[in-house]
Amino acid sequence: MSDNRLPTSLLVDAVIRRCDIEFKPIYIIQKGNHSGGTIMLKQNALSLGCQVLSQIRNLDGDIEWMKAFEDGNVDEIKADEYIQRQISRDRDLWVLEIEDKEMKNPFEDE
Repeated sequence: MSDNRLPTSLLVDAVIRRCDIEFKPIYIIQKGNHSGGTIMLKQNALSLGCQVLSQIRNLDGDIEWMKAFEDGNVDEIKADEYIQRQISRDRDLWVLEIEDKEMKNPFEDE
């Protein structure tokens, strides 16, 4: 079975460039597998708290984003603890942090 998906590193590079153009600070917290790692996004709204999103694929193979915390924003310590647990389980995981008070997912088209 062949997989024609773009390498994860290419998607990450494109989002970093987009954030640079929009003057949104973005950081790579964890580099995962170059071609097939999944992405976790920590959206940091600074004083408003953080939200953590995990990249998942639906039954059709399309990318969707699942919130790690359904109760809304959490403090940064709780978000970081969750991320570290996920990294310990999946070394191929990419983790990005973006500072954005609007908490827009840069991987989703508007």
